[in-house]
Amino acid sequence: MTGRIDTKEMIISIFSVALKVVLFVIAAMFIYKYALIGYDYGYRIFGEKPMAEGEGRKVSVTVGSDMGVKDIAQTLENKGLIRDANLFVIQERLSEHHGDIKPGIYELNTNMTAEEMIVVMSSEEGEGTDKESESSSQNTTTSPIPGAGGEDEEYYIDSEDTDPGSVSDGAYAPIEE
Repeated sequence: MTGRIDTKEMIISIFSVALKVVLFVIAAMFIYKYALIGYDYGYRIFGEKPMAEGEGRKVSVTVGSDMGVKDIAQTLENKGLIRDANLFVIQERLSEHHGDIKPGIYELNTNMTAEEMIVVMSSEEGEGTDKESESSSQNTTTSPIPGAGGEDEEYYIDSEDTDPGSVSDGAYAPIEE
């Protein structure tokens, strides 16, 4: 009789070990699969490519004052400007322009990244621009400098000036009117 109990115990222990191995393999497969999905999604948050390369196509998007980021993301996805609305919500959340999207009508392009779209929709003008006109903006900052010259004089920094002997290279110079 003791031989029979040992056989039963051995069979139970073999099935127990086999079940543990199968469960471990299944758990490892799920962890691997979802780690790859998580990595891909995390990579796309910061490295998502535009929907179109080259010239793309212009799309007019209206952002209402009652629209949240999810609504805007769904609109962009429906118009073919982004691949994933949920990903756009995360990108906006992590953007330096978080919460700055303003209502208005924007001309966006399928060759723009989500970050570029967020920048355009966060612009001060309230009317969006496409990628070409955004990139052609000047690198000149104009602002009054207190205590420099007269009270009503404005000065600028011209970052494109490369002449080493120039007054405005890295310095403030008065704006000529």
